[in-house]
Formats: sequence, structure tokens, C-alpha cells
Amino acid sequence: MGMTTSPALHPDLAPLAFLLGSWSGTGHGQYPTIADFSYQETVTYTHVGKPFIVYTQRTQDPHTGAPMHTESGYLRPVGPAVAEMVLSQPSGIVEVHHVAIDGPSIEMVSTTVVRTPTAKPVSAVRRIVTVDGPVMRYTMDMAAMGLELQFHLSAELSWG
Repeated sequence: MGMTTSPALHPDLAPLAFLLGSWSGTGHGQYPTIADFSYQETVTYTHVGKPFIVYTQRTQDPHTGAPMHTESGYLRPVGPAVAEMVLSQPSGIVEVHHVAIDGPSIEMVSTTVVRTPTAKPVSAVRRIVTVDGPVMRYTMDMAAMGLELQFHLSAELSWG
């Protein structure tokens, strides 16, 4: 039985390497059409040696441990400070984002939001993720249910 080793980081991923790892913590959400809520979250950014990052996210109720939301996707650099993100949710929503990379921060702005006939009407999303050492913070704004783009989520996660 041989040892497994991680593949070398593809050179195109260097500007996004600050995201790599598993991050866990708590967040808060609100939107005019729903009750405010809190959640526990784990986000993982991994790579396989190719020029893309695999993203997975899972949240659960902090009181009961029941699953709440999950999403996954791929982050692919297309220039020194630019990337693209494709993100899908089991609720029937797929987001395509233009990603601006600025040091240890990314701003993802949706260029397209596609949904199945039964998914909630989400029309735009903006996500800002910043890493400061072992801490990742993010905010997410959303335009949904006929409303304009506005705050929906924020969280603080720790690496490890």
C-alpha cells in the first residue's frame, strides 16, 4: 500500500492559494421575505493539481445539527487577477460569477443565475470573501423574490 501525496499546486492557482483548506464557523442570515437565522458552516477549497479549485459548502442548524444548505462549484482563474466561478445548489439554482482577485480577497459578482422551474426566483448574487491569516469572513448579497440586491448572509470561519 503506497502513501498518498497531495498534487503540486498548479501555478495558475497561486493568486487564489489563500482560500485553500477547510474553514468552519458561524454565520447569520436575513432577508425581507424570511425570518432571521443563524447557522454553523464548513467551507472547503481544494485542488487536484489542475488549474481550478473545487469548492464545497455545508451549513447546519446550530441548535439541532439539522442540515440547512449546501452548494458546490469550481473556481477557475482566467487571468492574473480574474477568475470565474460556477456554483450549483440542490434547490435548483446555478450561479455563474465573474471573480475579481485582490490580494487575500475575492469579489464574486453573478453574470448569470439560472434556475429550474421550481427554484426560488433569484436574479443576482454578490459574494465577498476575505482571508486574514486563519480567519475567513464573507458577505453575500442577493436579489430574489422580486427584490433588489441586498444583504443576505455573513459569516466568520476559522481555518483548520
